[in-house]
Amino acid sequence: MKAIYFDDQSFSIRRMDRPQPKSGEALIRVYVTGICNTDIELFKGYYGFKGIPGHEFVGVVESCPDFPEWQGVRVVGDINIGCGECLRCLGDDPRHCASRTVLGIVNHDGSFAEYITLPVKNLHEVPNHLSDEQAVFAEPLAAALEVAQQVHIHNQQKILVMGDGKLGLLIALGLQVYNPHLILVGKHTDKLAIARQQNVETHVWSEKFKNELAGHFDVVVEATGRESGLGQALSFVHPEGIVVAKTTSHKLSAVDMAKVVVDEIQIIGSRCGDLDLALSFMDRGWVRVEPLIEAIVPFEQFEEGFTLAQTPSSKKVLVKVSDGE
Repeated sequence: MKAIYFDDQSFSIRRMDRPQPKSGEALIRVYVTGICNTDIELFKGYYGFKGIPGHEFVGVVESCPDFPEWQGVRVVGDINIGCGECLRCLGDDPRHCASRTVLGIVNHDGSFAEYITLPVKNLHEVPNHLSDEQAVFAEPLAAALEVAQQVHIHNQQKILVMGDGKLGLLIALGLQVYNPHLILVGKHTDKLAIARQQNVETHVWSEKFKNELAGHFDVVVEATGRESGLGQALSFVHPEGIVVAKTTSHKLSAVDMAKVVVDEIQIIGSRCGDLDLALSFMDRGWVRVEPLIEAIVPFEQFEEGFTLAQTPSSKKVLVKVSDGE
């Protein structure tokens, strides 16, 4: 099979052996995969990564010896693969299994390839009328919606989402179902327009905005993608407020912990979410993801797509790995 291989801040298209599903696993032919900021960070050296990246995908189960009823089903998949034996896994939370592997990130080849394997318990069937281009957003939208699973979001709160990148947009679009008065702040007017067209209040970042709204918010969701973002988020939340941290960066963040202690601010890390919930949001039309697509490139043009995805103004770049039937 063809696969994209990262090694020492370079990549190549390689011919590799097709993976073989283990007991309880499915072999999935990848239709479409998305380029995420995490993939870009891995390329830059995050986790010391080397291998096949990619964790946002939609595809079809090509074979599944232990569960043949899954064969031919179009799926997305949870990216965390637990050991199945520890207390976390037995409590149905493999996301935090100490021995977990992670699709395209930690010791498990990812979706920048024609085929991947995943345990059947990680799979989620895609509703028939969602396109591949919509379904591939299930993983990042699930991560966006996870904020509302960790924090009690309600209509009376003052909520700020920082960052108009792909994740920041999805967070704002998803959380407005719970709080339609939230504010999204960013630096790119064209990206902010995507959220505004779906009824999100938006503001362009400025010193005036920062000064006027310092200490104003109950909840601040930081999704800037920059190591300085968490420190900036603290300036917007009032005492006893909540900051939700979404950025993963290969650089360390500087945080004024004295302010955190004195103002009794909660900082909550937030990562992966519920893919069934994300599919439901898209299926019901509560979040429209199509405007977030910057480009769809064929697998052979991955280099052009990856370069485009790294430009500050870029939205989501999708890679067409193989054709659906």
